[in-house]
Amino acid sequence: MPASKRSLSGAVDPKAVHGLFWDVMTFDRLLTGPITHLIYWAGLGIIAIIGFGMVGAAVGLAVRDASISGLALALALLVAELLVMAALVLIWRGVCEFYMAVFRIADDLRALRLASDAAAVPARPAPEA
Repeated sequence: MPASKRSLSGAVDPKAVHGLFWDVMTFDRLLTGPITHLIYWAGLGIIAIIGFGMVGAAVGLAVRDASISGLALALALLVAELLVMAALVLIWRGVCEFYMAVFRIADDLRALRLASDAAAVPARPAPEA
């Protein structure tokens, strides 16, 4: 057995043997990072679909009412929906970043705990000759 798969006591480390599956099942590794990226892109896709629908509504309004007031209303609707789309994208990004920050704090706290546990283990005295 390689030395990297052994713990400090010399026993086989189960995390090293089982790998990713073990980390996921014991919550030693959180999957929120990759999953949040997928959710972020899916949300942007939904926002884009909503945006295309809103642009279609503006174009439909312009085609249906060909007068100057109808075209002005369609243009105002188009500008307003582009502003709403930009706001939705920014809000969605902020929500996803907040979610990631909360879980990064959890990862940082885990790293701090592991570092403090490693510092708390007393060093073995050197054998005297």
